[in-house]
Amino acid sequence: MLSSALHRYCSGWLILCILNLMLFSTHALAFDESRLPSLSSSATQTAGNEEYRLGRAWLRQFRAHAPEWDDAIAADYIDSLISRLLPHSQLGSTRTSIVMVDNDALNAFAVPGGVVGVNAGLFAFAEDEGAFVSVLAHELGHLSQRHYARGTARAEQTQLPAMAGMLAGMLIAASGGGDAGLAAAIGSQAALAQDQLRYSRRFEQEADRLGLQAMADAGFEPDAMVRMFRAMQRMASLQGGTPPEFLLTHPVSEARLSDAQSRASQLQAASSGDSNPMYALIRARALAHIHADRPQQAITRMEESPAAEDIAKRYLQALLDAQAGHTDEALQEFDQLARALPDLAIFPATAAEMALKDRRYEEAAQRSRRLLRLMPNHLPAQMVLGEALLQYQPDEAYRILRDITAQQPENAQAFSLLAEAAGRSGREAWGHLARAEQLQLTGRIDRGIRQLDIAKDVAEQQNDRQALGRIEQRRQDFIDYRETLEKFGK
Repeated sequence: MLSSALHRYCSGWLILCILNLMLFSTHALAFDESRLPSLSSSATQTAGNEEYRLGRAWLRQFRAHAPEWDDAIAADYIDSLISRLLPHSQLGSTRTSIVMVDNDALNAFAVPGGVVGVNAGLFAFAEDEGAFVSVLAHELGHLSQRHYARGTARAEQTQLPAMAGMLAGMLIAASGGGDAGLAAAIGSQAALAQDQLRYSRRFEQEADRLGLQAMADAGFEPDAMVRMFRAMQRMASLQGGTPPEFLLTHPVSEARLSDAQSRASQLQAASSGDSNPMYALIRARALAHIHADRPQQAITRMEESPAAEDIAKRYLQALLDAQAGHTDEALQEFDQLARALPDLAIFPATAAEMALKDRRYEEAAQRSRRLLRLMPNHLPAQMVLGEALLQYQPDEAYRILRDITAQQPENAQAFSLLAEAAGRSGREAWGHLARAEQLQLTGRIDRGIRQLDIAKDVAEQQNDRQALGRIEQRRQDFIDYRETLEKFGK
């Protein structure tokens, strides 16, 4: 049952909120001390202005109400898979934004404008990389064929309001509300949302076929999609009337499975190069997170998988050791794994991450710097380095985190750290600006406006004219946004 706050939130206001966020002005994403990133980016030209704005608005509301799985290493891996699929998914140069959901249920989704969501539970269910990729490829197929827009175009309402209603339902479902919560929370929009979420057989077939082709062209075995369908069929039969949301919205029929099998048999994967154990390692991270309170269950699930590799089992045990406070033993194991497989950044990145969690800040920074000398753009290591330096070199932390937010303007965690680094390095006004951006990225516009007011007071006291100019620009944007919401909410 949804909380009363979420009920009030979803009863009409969310739909209007999503629609009106599309009206919010867009700006370039260049970043320096005088220009923090704004709400949207120039990628609207490739994703379609309305759908791009709608998707980013949806993402902000999602972040405000659904639990996220904060794992930079897993996010970086998912991003690499999507980047590999995108050139073959008929999506042009669409810019994607990934959201990971802290939920152990099997689910994944894609929202117009390039937002791709993945539950931690998808890693637990998909035992190999091909099975996991097949879900991503299928979701990208829905986006490339604009199934959301084509589905809602049949409704009597205008296309975008209907799409907004459907995405309101997706918000509730993805955040754990389920079908019962959907009907209770959005009233008259529920039937539309529920109907449109259950894609037509034609749309499912289109997404399957495009996904299969994208997999083959990107070097993944298309047969993996068939294996995944069979596994989902088994899950549906075992869970009876309460299958996970993904199987409610993407039912696997015998006809669909047969069509996928026939198509897969006609495709041959392009050369993908040498295989590596990355998926099994990321799956270990998901299992350690999902079963943080029951570590033995994580080990059991890993051992039950026929695709489990010894290297992944060792990595999982080291993760669990670190979670239990045995940091020295875990770091020794990560270092041994790094020596055994020196081409995989995940081991030194994890070691740096665990040193940071154990408050070994200088060691975390040293480990991150060693990795960044080999891989200068490795985002997880950059994030660890920035957070570690906060403790003893805040000016350097500010520089690093400023660069990260310039490259990752949707990274709310990076803005949160940037705000702290700015404050500790004597850039108080800029710190409040960064905090305001973090708040708007997570759907809290009123608090963001209050933060900008604080930033203005500080900038005036310090006579920082550059900061004042930027604050006034962003404050007007935020006020226009809020007034639009209030006007349409009457």
